[in-house]
Amino acid sequence: MRYFLYSIAFLLISVCANAQENSPFTSGIEESIPSKILGQERKVWIHIPNSNGGNTIKDRGHYPVIYLLDGSDNFNSVVSITEHMAESSLCPPMIVVGIVHSNRVSELTTGTDKELPGVIGGGEKFMSFIEKELIPYIDATYPTTTYKTFIGHSLGGLTVINTLLHKPTLFNSYASLEGSLWWDNQKILKEAKTILPAQNYKGKTLFIAIANRMERGVDTLSVQKDTSGSTELIRSNLAFIKDLSKNKKNQLRFKYKYYEDDDHPSVRLIGEYDALRFIFDFYKLKIYNSELKNPDFKLDSVLVAHYKNVSEQMGYIVKPDESQINNLGYQMLRTNQLAKAEKLFKLNITNNPGSGNCYDSIGDLYLITGNKTKAIESFKKALTLKAIPESKEKLDKLLNESKK
Repeated sequence: MRYFLYSIAFLLISVCANAQENSPFTSGIEESIPSKILGQERKVWIHIPNSNGGNTIKDRGHYPVIYLLDGSDNFNSVVSITEHMAESSLCPPMIVVGIVHSNRVSELTTGTDKELPGVIGGGEKFMSFIEKELIPYIDATYPTTTYKTFIGHSLGGLTVINTLLHKPTLFNSYASLEGSLWWDNQKILKEAKTILPAQNYKGKTLFIAIANRMERGVDTLSVQKDTSGSTELIRSNLAFIKDLSKNKKNQLRFKYKYYEDDDHPSVRLIGEYDALRFIFDFYKLKIYNSELKNPDFKLDSVLVAHYKNVSEQMGYIVKPDESQINNLGYQMLRTNQLAKAEKLFKLNITNNPGSGNCYDSIGDLYLITGNKTKAIESFKKALTLKAIPESKEKLDKLLNESKK
């Protein structure tokens, strides 16, 4: 039985409380999590990948998690991006956890700032909630893996950088979009000068997005000489990027991008997409048509090597998607590369021993090669795992022919 891949248009609408998990018209569910650390119930929005049917059943698969600050503003866009990228094999399907803030400025800052003298930042307590209550709850309740991404915009970006510096092991990848690194007289920049040279960031990834908030005729070089408050955000980010570039021995994999045609609000969407493209740039398998047609091209070896690298990057074993291998196997059948097709179908069975479809597919190969005995065995095995009408039809035909 062949898999046919279709592009699914993902519908963006606001998340509703008490949403039914399997409804195709919702992008997530809402939960209230009691927090002893914060002394209140905290609202979070949670999206389970469409490929898992949007439900929490753990035996269907496990997924990396994105923890998203300012969830009420960013949730739908990030959900849509992750679903599109997963459908395009640019990243694994992912759970998205959007955190809804009760006091945004207090939760996303530490200390005080002259611009908001009445605010005393409670960021340490908020991050303690994420580390000690929210993440353990999500891991216990939902089908997660160990890979975690942290995304924040503006003051959320400040929190992301604060976490990278002070709790670098909490997440695997970090994305700061127009981070407010100016806060508290650029305290974060002073801390970075001490931390960046001393910290080992091996296996960690950072993406920084900065937008154009400058006057006409000013560029990212000349703005660094400015001293006005209106350019403090971009200047602080540029200064941090300069320090990152000076400390490459700490092994942090990082990239920054300047969006000349975007401002502080508009950079959010494109920055989220580019951040995830960079973070998971190792994920997509690239095979050219000329290689698929080349009889000497060792397709199965390339697949094994690619997913070995993906597994190393993710920190756990990642196997190729069943439908991906299945489709490649049938492509080899169509071009009469039968030995390659057999290796691919056998690889799929090894990775998915409980899939009736995998046995049905290799049964098709044996039909084409004329090995009726193995075809019968394969279709019988497929039917013990799943009631597949096509498998039964092919098996009945073979058994009837053997009686003649």
